[in-house]
Amino acid sequence: MCLAIPGRIIEKQALAGETEARVAMVEFGTIRRPVYLDLLPEAEVGDYVLVHTGFAISVVDGEEARHNFAVLEKQGRLEEEGLAEKAEGA
Repeated sequence: MCLAIPGRIIEKQALAGETEARVAMVEFGTIRRPVYLDLLPEAEVGDYVLVHTGFAISVVDGEEARHNFAVLEKQGRLEEEGLAEKAEGA
């Protein structure tokens, strides 16, 4: 099952090509991933967003985002999404 995971935008950039896509580097705890911002043109660096299948789908409150991330981490759900920090030597 795919989840929408909260993360914080730390950097924005535009990808040039046939169509210009807006991309952000989003931080999920200690993991950073590129995320498309095409659905959220108003999202800015420092905003917390919900990310589903590589797209930011909603801007959310920072406190709520941190709480939800902690709950998902505690439940082990981040491992399913490939966002859990890998233990050294694993």
